[in-house]
Amino acid sequence: MVVTLAALRAAQVVSSLDEHFALAMGRIARETSPEVLLAAALASRAVRSGDVCLDVPRLLETPVAGLADGEASLAGEWPDGRTWMEALARSRLVGGPDGESPLVLDDAGRLYLRRYWTYQARLAEAIAARAAVATVPLDAEWLRQVLARLFPSPSEATVDWQRLAAVLAVLRPFCVISGGPGTGKTYTVVKILALLIEAARHGGRPAPRITLVAPTGKAAARLAETIRRTKVTLPFEEAVKQAIPEAAATIHRCLGWRGGSGTRFYHNAANPLLTDIVLVDEASMVDLALMAHLFEAIPSHARVILLGDRDQLASVEAGAVLGDICNTGEGHRYSAALAAAVAEVGGEPAPLGAPAPAPAGMGDCIVELQHSYRYGPASGIGRFAAAVKAGDADRALEILAQRDLEDLGHQDLSADGRPGPRLSAEAVSGFRPYLSEPDPLARLRAFARFRVLCAHRRGAGGAEEVNALVEAALRAAGLLEAEDHLHGDYVGRPLMVTTNDYHVNLFNGDVGIVGADSQRPAGRVVFFEGEGGELRRLAPSRLPPHETALAMSVHKSQGSEFDEVAVLLPQRPSPVVTRELLYTAVTRARRKVTIHGPLEVVRHAITCPTRRASGLRDLLWGPRRS
Repeated sequence: MVVTLAALRAAQVVSSLDEHFALAMGRIARETSPEVLLAAALASRAVRSGDVCLDVPRLLETPVAGLADGEASLAGEWPDGRTWMEALARSRLVGGPDGESPLVLDDAGRLYLRRYWTYQARLAEAIAARAAVATVPLDAEWLRQVLARLFPSPSEATVDWQRLAAVLAVLRPFCVISGGPGTGKTYTVVKILALLIEAARHGGRPAPRITLVAPTGKAAARLAETIRRTKVTLPFEEAVKQAIPEAAATIHRCLGWRGGSGTRFYHNAANPLLTDIVLVDEASMVDLALMAHLFEAIPSHARVILLGDRDQLASVEAGAVLGDICNTGEGHRYSAALAAAVAEVGGEPAPLGAPAPAPAGMGDCIVELQHSYRYGPASGIGRFAAAVKAGDADRALEILAQRDLEDLGHQDLSADGRPGPRLSAEAVSGFRPYLSEPDPLARLRAFARFRVLCAHRRGAGGAEEVNALVEAALRAAGLLEAEDHLHGDYVGRPLMVTTNDYHVNLFNGDVGIVGADSQRPAGRVVFFEGEGGELRRLAPSRLPPHETALAMSVHKSQGSEFDEVAVLLPQRPSPVVTRELLYTAVTRARRKVTIHGPLEVVRHAITCPTRRASGLRDLLWGPRRS
């Protein structure tokens, strides 16, 4: 029996929105084929799930029953693959890349909502055009001298990946620098900006206009802070340091987001940004649509540098852009032409040279920083994260089982699958320092030392439930007063902003702490740390939407770092708990991680990498060879 759209809706596999989209499109095009309407609803669902498209061949490999969540039951089979593809090819709802149909079917059997096909095609075209540009000519002797000053030569057995990244960023108009936490991505890029400014001065040109952006306000603030702290240490004249901007903005703000629409911006192809260099930090968090809008607004002469960790969780919205650009899962080497150019300026030869040139110049634009300055060779976190990243579950569990590690530990859940008393004790110990600080600014900084990270947002062991559990544990320990029902808040409550609000200069991910208002008896005020390290005070009524932040989802923690982290996994494997989620969670910690959850869930996560359906990788690199 072939599964029906109605059955998928009853099992909540597709939403009401997905179903109504398919039926409405069918009415407009007079399409009655159940196979086509089923595919249209699933294509809508795919975008909501983070995929750019519906990969029909991959879907046919997935049992229908496996899509049902919770207690819902689902029976039946997918339509015959050949029959399904033929029905789609005949439908007026489906067309090719150059048509106007609402759905697009490509040669690989991927079905797109046309908007997302257009985003993907335009982004691929913009990236490929930059990647295909020949190496930028520079004074090789001058560049060799500056690189020697910036990156003193390491031992002969070591590749200086930061130096190589700088060479690529200078020689190529498009550059991607990927690397895990502690590999010095932002530190390296500050040197690159100084190098590009000095290169302009050496050539008698004015300093380039530099635009610094990130996907969230929190990430933008951290980028700006790192640049302010790092640039003063550079071995350059003060004029070069002054030319490095200290202000960073969200991508939405940079493009001039027009309220009421998530797809309309002041800056676009017809009205490009006034810039010569665009640096995008935390690029793994940027979804396909936003990245496409950004590239459209960047003038053709401008350099683009993407900075991020390709192994982290992808964006919440559709797409895994950084992973697709980096060709995740397949290694590459640089072309012979780039190898010669790098060698000429004293670059590292070890990773260079390829039997054949990389497709469309993509390989010549990417470098992955390898050396972690945060986690030493004996670090439990570093070794565990490396095993997770490599998909080696046996090695990861072997490391997790070691009891002599000071920075990595494991705890099982209670019999009912909920966090045990050890998590409550860990939370009390971790949050005691911030609750013991009388000064609001010191309290904010102390709060950044510890966090509970949950795989899920809702349900058993989700962030919402765990926030209540931790609050109860802190009250039992005498660290929190009872909730003030009159004012709806309690002194010491940490809040995380969940949307950008430019009117009060607060952004998604910003954290504040509720305090007593000295000017009003029993009143409340929320303290935030400003961009310059100053203390900001806001009335609770002025806050944008927010939530308690003692525990947060792993997705919400992206771009953040803490001294210690407690990671809470569910009792049973979940589609959400993937290799990327576990890697992201454990690498949020600088000093210590405790994983709470069954070992079989840890193993399942490591063996289940995220697979987001997209055609961007094929457009940039060519179809994968079987």
